[in-house]
Amino acid sequence: MSDYDFAYLHKPGFLGAPMQDAGKPYAVVGIPFDSAVTNRPGARFAPRAIRAASQMLCDGIHPHFDVSPLGQLTDLGDIALPNTALAPARERLQAAVEAMLGRHHCCWLGGDHSVTLAILRAYRKHYGRPLALVHFDAHCDTWVDHFGEPSGHGTWTYEAIQEGLVVPEATVQIGIRSAGAKDAREYVNSVGGRVFGARELRGLSSPAQLAPLLDEIRRRIDGAGRPPVYLTLDIDCLDPAFAPGTGTPEPGGLDTNQVLTILEELGDLPFVGMDCVEVAPPFDHAELTSNAAAVFVWTYLCQRIASTR
Repeated sequence: MSDYDFAYLHKPGFLGAPMQDAGKPYAVVGIPFDSAVTNRPGARFAPRAIRAASQMLCDGIHPHFDVSPLGQLTDLGDIALPNTALAPARERLQAAVEAMLGRHHCCWLGGDHSVTLAILRAYRKHYGRPLALVHFDAHCDTWVDHFGEPSGHGTWTYEAIQEGLVVPEATVQIGIRSAGAKDAREYVNSVGGRVFGARELRGLSSPAQLAPLLDEIRRRIDGAGRPPVYLTLDIDCLDPAFAPGTGTPEPGGLDTNQVLTILEELGDLPFVGMDCVEVAPPFDHAELTSNAAAVFVWTYLCQRIASTR
């Protein structure tokens, strides 16, 4: 060994991937925007923290899929956005996403959850049809306003359904448990989708235990004609014991094993992209949250690569 390449000697890209558009099929892109949060800010620092946490994954060979994203992955850095204006930020973000979709299968590192609406608008335009949506979250994000404002990180799911960006019947939420009026909490159910609340999933971690959820997701996507599937993963789907570094922590959430099992088992679905949002490094402890986010993104990438073998 001639080069002592320890994980803490941070390289800029996710997993140390090259920081340029090198014609690789997969890309990681940062979205450092958190001006639509309702509680604790800090998610603008997440892309950097998640990249740093990913260095511990070394050569990136996944123990379940036995593949590594390295060699097929590039890191396109962060998208520069207005800091305080949501509508212009979404317009700029949508344009940037549209420009990248023709070249890469992308994983987006948020940022607060308001960024997902602009991403879905770009994907809807790119594919010319509504998408299926797999949504991990503590919060339903189906409120009709943002504490008196028209839009924010708690309205994007409602807006996506209203705009026809996603197929309601192929929209599945996982881990919902926050306080909220019943009409908001049940909105996805009311339009034909499925909400798996955190209480429903307590104690279920293995593939066999989670089979009803996994089968339901597959059934809904097959029933909708297997549209492109988008994955959005709000890190606060995890219990704060596993992810303290987030803006709106909600006790009683999922554990890391549950999320990993679901990601590992759904490789047969036609995923076209994912985001991981709401990591807030200023509130993290021992890098628990950024490490979980890095592992989720890595697992998704390995799942996609393994599905093409």
